[in-house]
Amino acid sequence: MFVEVDVTAGSNSPMTVNRMFDVRAKPQRVSRVLAANPQGQDTWCDVTGWSAHGPCPALAAVAEDSGEGLLMLVYGGDEGIRLKPADCTEEWDLASARQWGEACLLLDQDVRLES
Repeated sequence: MFVEVDVTAGSNSPMTVNRMFDVRAKPQRVSRVLAANPQGQDTWCDVTGWSAHGPCPALAAVAEDSGEGLLMLVYGGDEGIRLKPADCTEEWDLASARQWGEACLLLDQDVRLES
């Protein structure tokens, strides 16, 4: 099964991505992931998909990346995904300095996720 990640740089994601991924299992909803924050430190982050209409489901699946082998793909809506530290209780907001957007995440296939 293939998943297309098609994100245009904008108010959420600073990067445009248009790639097809060969996923090895049905994507699952995810709400928390161990990922690098903007300072480069691994931390538990809440994650949501982001679309032109705001929050939407974030999904994760083991995928094959040519040249890199297997990885965990975390992706969301047409504007990517949005992350915030797990201890941040504020609502999802593009104006928040504690939150950041990404087109998608390509993580080690054994990364810890929570649904």
